[in-house]
Amino acid sequence: MQHRTVIAGAGIGGLAAALGLARKGHASTVLERAPVLGEIGAGIQLGPNAFHSFDYLGVGDAMRKLAVYVDRLRMMDALTAEEIASIDLTEPFQKRFGNPYAVIHRGDMHRVLVNACRADPLIELRTGCAVTGFEQDGTGVTALLQGGERVTGNLLIGADGLWSNIRTQLVGDGAPRVTGHTTYRSVIPTEQMPEDLRWNAATLWAGPKCHIVHYPLSDWKSFNLVVTYHNDAPEPVAGKPVSQEEVLIGFQHVHPRAQDIIRHGKDWKLWVLCDRDPTDTWTKGRVALLGDAAHPTLQYMAQGACMALEDAVCLADEIAAHPGDHETALASYQHRRVTRTARIQLMSRAVGDHIYHPAGVHARLRNEIMSAKSQEQWYDALQWLYGSNGLGVASAPQSISAA
Repeated sequence: MQHRTVIAGAGIGGLAAALGLARKGHASTVLERAPVLGEIGAGIQLGPNAFHSFDYLGVGDAMRKLAVYVDRLRMMDALTAEEIASIDLTEPFQKRFGNPYAVIHRGDMHRVLVNACRADPLIELRTGCAVTGFEQDGTGVTALLQGGERVTGNLLIGADGLWSNIRTQLVGDGAPRVTGHTTYRSVIPTEQMPEDLRWNAATLWAGPKCHIVHYPLSDWKSFNLVVTYHNDAPEPVAGKPVSQEEVLIGFQHVHPRAQDIIRHGKDWKLWVLCDRDPTDTWTKGRVALLGDAAHPTLQYMAQGACMALEDAVCLADEIAAHPGDHETALASYQHRRVTRTARIQLMSRAVGDHIYHPAGVHARLRNEIMSAKSQEQWYDALQWLYGSNGLGVASAPQSISAA
């Protein structure tokens, strides 16, 4: 096992890292703390940069078969029920960025990655393996497992999420930052979604200290519904079941049409959102962080999973570019990724404050600025985000496939 990369965490980032390394001929062992491989959650939005990464990892076609291709990103004023802005995601958008914008069930996406890993002889997947820390020297690095087992390799990638034990040892920056924003999630069968709101769009209703997001999933069998209320929640919570009445507390002030969407949701669960400040300490010797372990971000740019995928692409590229020189490869990986992911982290906070949740004159200013943009201006503003697969590629699909 000495010449394998050890990856802590079999989420989207960890599995993508294993696939990226396998494409470059490198073996890996993925250690997942859960007893079975799976992904919690429902819908996830995928910008073109996610599909650029999927193509690099060899799973692009499989993802496209499961995705729902929305025609627009649509933003509504939650107080007036009037449209603020709409971004066309059809042929002009796809031609500009070389790939579509889509939504997919998180479980479907994770399953594609798991199946691809299982099909690759260079990848070993192990469950029930909680990584608690690591030891390293000049010859290798050892992942320390709960229960005393030790797994040694030439590299260790900490893809173990927001509460990463690898990050705790590597960075030591304490607990994540609790934002006070509480998100409630539900899935609505399509026939129960109000007929006049069954839009083929990723739709945001933005209101004072609250917002609602919905879009179709799973071949239009259901709608994903995510609503967030800035209620100053003091502590992290994940997946707690709550009543519809509790969800509606934060939305008494929005338009009845927006409230009605929430009333169609069932089996609500809540999460208190957390993130961290950007850090430039991702690596130490033969150890590196990836995905949420490196740069946990808020949901407001829909880029958390996309950044993990890009990390995986870049990591594989750097390890292949520096054979045998592990420290240089990891340092170069960090250098190429740290400012882009920091931009996502900080902009996600700003987007929450200035686009999703403003009130009064602040909201009126948002509406005026956003409604004045042309489609071409929107595309220009998004070029930096959607035109890369983690390797600094501009946007041409020919260049991406050649990476």
